[in-house]
Amino acid sequence: MKIEGIKNLLIDFGGVLVNLDRERCISNFKKIGINNIGELLTLTHHQGVFLEQEKGLINPDGFRKAIREMASKDVTDEQIDAAWNSFLVDIPVSKLKLLLKLREKYVVYLLSNTNEIHWKWSCANAFPYRGFKVEDYFEKIYLSYEMKKAKPDLDIFEAVVQDAGIIPEDTLFIDDSEANCATARTLGIATYTPAAGEDWSHLFK
Repeated sequence: MKIEGIKNLLIDFGGVLVNLDRERCISNFKKIGINNIGELLTLTHHQGVFLEQEKGLINPDGFRKAIREMASKDVTDEQIDAAWNSFLVDIPVSKLKLLLKLREKYVVYLLSNTNEIHWKWSCANAFPYRGFKVEDYFEKIYLSYEMKKAKPDLDIFEAVVQDAGIIPEDTLFIDDSEANCATARTLGIATYTPAAGEDWSHLFK
């Protein structure tokens, strides 16, 4: 795709930066008694209590309480968090290097449907690299649970455009969900949908 004229990059987190392991997460939740977990989790859009925490409708304690009610046995906060965070694998160093390089030419933003438990794990375990922290990779970070909005709803894109003061036509959105990209395009934002685990650095060569 052509990126001439692009000044801003709006980048997704899960599946675009961080590698995901849905099957590992499902297996670990089943071990603590959540047998219908496969119905609630997909790689791009969650349901039920998982969606509620992404939209910031419940906090981590509320999420853990709901999981305990769904489980068939007593489970600790640590067990719940470990099962949930097993959805996340890592961010390849090559992508962290790419983000730093892209910041030299573009204004780079993060826009993610995520939750507080995942985000805290990611800040501690996925983003640190040679002294760099999460805030070093982006001009600003937009998280669904903080904004009380989630992709693919139009209002989260409108809020980012207004807050960042960006021109949609000058912006490229990189997200692994075609539904999210379709919404962005209605505002005039260019989009690219990488495959799972794709090295999308070729866009900038």
